[in-house]
Amino acid sequence: MFKTTLKATCLAAVLVLGNPVHAQNAAMVNGQSIPSALVDFIMAEQEKRGQAASPEMRATIRQELINQEVMKQEAVKKGLGSNPEVKYQVQMMNQAILANALREDFYKNTKLTDAEVQKAYAEIAKMMGGSEFRASHILVEKEDEAKSIIDQLGKGGKFEELAKSKSKDPGSAQNGGDLDWANPNSFVPEFSQAMVGLKKGEYTKTPVKSQFGYHVILLADTRQATAPKLEEIRPQLEQKMINDKWEEYQGKLLTSAKIK
Repeated sequence: MFKTTLKATCLAAVLVLGNPVHAQNAAMVNGQSIPSALVDFIMAEQEKRGQAASPEMRATIRQELINQEVMKQEAVKKGLGSNPEVKYQVQMMNQAILANALREDFYKNTKLTDAEVQKAYAEIAKMMGGSEFRASHILVEKEDEAKSIIDQLGKGGKFEELAKSKSKDPGSAQNGGDLDWANPNSFVPEFSQAMVGLKKGEYTKTPVKSQFGYHVILLADTRQATAPKLEEIRPQLEQKMINDKWEEYQGKLLTSAKIK
């Protein structure tokens, strides 16, 4: 695994950095230099991946670069550089590496203000706060099926048993229809509206239609939710905010690009 990763790293480094003449060379291959700076760069990349720097690693990297340089020179002699498939592969790798460099540069230099973080947190806290509901449901395809289930519940049928045998929702059926604690915003509007209108222990007396089918909903309990403190979620929140900014930046670049 190390050697496979190392080969890919060496190849990528050569593609992006080229093979410049340098005063300090790690090796010379048929008059072509392999600069020590290139070895240093690859060493640093391997360390980022958790590999401990060592003389053995440096020797391995140097040898891999020599191997690739020898093979590259032979490929050039054979004219393989003019092969369309080879050209496209090199172009694709260069594009990917440079695009990733742009992304890394953006993430490195994008700074969030405390005001931005506070504003984003306030929106999340508002969404996560308020009441949470623990509901169960039975989902069926037809309205008559839902009415039949409601009739069975009225005659003493057990909601959990009916959910296990009748519900078409694979995520909750085997749990007796239980949907766990959730904010009303987690559900489609029709479901939420019907659920919040119930009292603890009540179930809907008429089928609730949504894009998924017909629901029979039971409200097990409610509670007041408390949003986590900002410091508890700051790393994840800031990462999401920068991700969003990157997506926005990409969108602007694509919009301003002249594409035919």
